[in-house]
Amino acid sequence: MPDFIRVSSAGPIRTITLARPEARNALNYQMLDEMLDAFRAEPPDDERVVVLRAEGPAFCAGMDLKERLANPPPGNDSPIEVMLAAIEDYPLPVVAIVHGDAIAGGNELALHCDFVVASTKASFGMSLAQIGLAPTWFLLEKLMEVAGPVVTREVLLLGDPLPATRMHELGVISRVAPPHALESTAQAVIERLAANAPLSLRAMKANIVRQLQYRENIPHEDVDRLVDAARKSSDAVEGVAARVERRQPQFSGS
Repeated sequence: MPDFIRVSSAGPIRTITLARPEARNALNYQMLDEMLDAFRAEPPDDERVVVLRAEGPAFCAGMDLKERLANPPPGNDSPIEVMLAAIEDYPLPVVAIVHGDAIAGGNELALHCDFVVASTKASFGMSLAQIGLAPTWFLLEKLMEVAGPVVTREVLLLGDPLPATRMHELGVISRVAPPHALESTAQAVIERLAANAPLSLRAMKANIVRQLQYRENIPHEDVDRLVDAARKSSDAVEGVAARVERRQPQFSGS
């Protein structure tokens, strides 16, 4: 069975590369497991920063819809949420270098990193409304945290991707650069982080994450039921099938 991520280290910098370019780095269950293992491991003493990047033309096209059709996750289990939580809770800064499109789960993957450095050719989006699905509370709260309600409405309710330049103007991502300058722009951020005091980095990141955890105490059982109904609807089956088959879905509202 092939590995779908590659992990390498160079001094204080560890690089995790999504390596499923033939599928636009769509996240299948094996890939989520490999990512989870990479971010649940305790950092070695000399590590200061993790870089997340991808092979091929896309950064990440989201969840593997073909696998979801053939083998939907049981019950309310959400392996992508577990993996994203591990990134958010990772004790050191994580920098995403987004050279191509980051859609749906790929958008969430980028935004759960501490810094996003994106190419002007990249786009970010959540097209779930176009295939009959809805983001869970966990996934939506990240958008609300980084983008605010106005941008979240545009990203979710319309479902059309936004260019990286627009996401930067809105303050959703950290840096944007033309393709030829993407690596140097990202490297400047990475080197600055790697040069900072490691205990300070750990303390500050833990503080930021803890400050935001109040969101988990907001009652949302009624919202969970709405999301679950959408995910289990006939519209969701039709929407996912239509996206896989590259046709317009025919939604019935059921």
